[in-house]
Amino acid sequence: MRHLTPQIGRRTAAALAVPLLVFGAAACAEDTSTDSNAAEGAVSSAPEGTFQGTKAEGSPIKIGVINSEDGPAISQPEGRLAADAAVKYANENLGGIGGHPIETFVCKSKEDTASATDCANQMVEQKVAAVAVLNTAHGDAMAPIITGAGIPYTGYNGAGGTELRSDKSFFWTGGFPSVLIGMAQYAAEHGHKTATLFVTDNAAVVGSTEAMGKPAFEKAGVTLTVAPIPLGTPDASSQVAAGVKDKPGMVGLVGDATMCTSTLKGLTTVQYSGDMLVVSPCIEDSTIEGAGEALGKSKVVTSTSGGGSDKESLIYRAVMAKYAPDTSLGGASQTGFQSMLGLIRAAASLTGEPTAANTMTAIRAAADVPIPLGGGATMTCNGTALAGLKAPCANYVLVGDLDDKGKSSDVSLIQLNK
Repeated sequence: MRHLTPQIGRRTAAALAVPLLVFGAAACAEDTSTDSNAAEGAVSSAPEGTFQGTKAEGSPIKIGVINSEDGPAISQPEGRLAADAAVKYANENLGGIGGHPIETFVCKSKEDTASATDCANQMVEQKVAAVAVLNTAHGDAMAPIITGAGIPYTGYNGAGGTELRSDKSFFWTGGFPSVLIGMAQYAAEHGHKTATLFVTDNAAVVGSTEAMGKPAFEKAGVTLTVAPIPLGTPDASSQVAAGVKDKPGMVGLVGDATMCTSTLKGLTTVQYSGDMLVVSPCIEDSTIEGAGEALGKSKVVTSTSGGGSDKESLIYRAVMAKYAPDTSLGGASQTGFQSMLGLIRAAASLTGEPTAANTMTAIRAAADVPIPLGGGATMTCNGTALAGLKAPCANYVLVGDLDDKGKSSDVSLIQLNK
């Protein structure tokens, strides 16, 4: 496999304030059944050693949890429930963190600057050893407060330039930067010379896609066009027609479910026949209902997948069946689980007292650690995974075929270069 090496420097990082619509559902739409027979089967199918029964018995370590919950527009309690399942699992089977049982302090952010800032201040007041942020677009409001107090700021991915550049922030996946690099690599490896990315017409999204996407595609030898779709557009046929008028070999969709639905419909209207890649927020019930046929002709590019037969997917379904059997398995559940178990694994080498400083040292020493729900990818948190960005601990994507119900199959891991 040929690897690409697009350069992503400080100019790019400064444009990374991408709203939650891009990051809010990083997992593929998958079977969310919690049938008792299915749960029992999931536990019995767990890989050997999953439930090893190593209980944490030392002094407790306090971990802060910030989740988007009870807000007027966004509420994802399933992410918190999945993170709690990961904590129970670790305390009963993995020795907690470094032998210390994990205690959590939870703050629910309403996804506005005021509540996000309040949550960050509460983490400092509580003197937590680390913070697991399960899903937010307000990292740039929280990260400086938390890292300024010397507390590790962690999660499954980052959305803001400040949090992504900090050497006290740690993200287990490469998030949106890796998604764009992955799309560029896919285009190059499939012989495409031109590509169009349809994106939500928001200044941050367009700016970030231009800043990161164009260097990545240029390095890959692919000419990229970025085509904005106005927010809430019910019929994007005219914008789509303009975006594919030069017959690009590949198109990509970066946006929320509404934007994806109208764009996919537009691609059907203009009878586009090239490769189509979508980000996982496109895989929602409304898109499946409104544009399922077109969705079934596309591939998903993501960093989180829990519906496969790989080891990490089996561990996820077994842990959820045992500790959170009534919680759905898709969407925010996966990112909540990935965020928390990623922190637990990254800090596993903790020695000494369970302080923020010692936890920071342990995370920085993490090398080749399996990423929960990462499809076999590993993380190394020494700040070198992505050029110009210190926080990502990995640089990979998972690419899978979609059917008209939004279910993924044949998911493959693509390890990217910087």
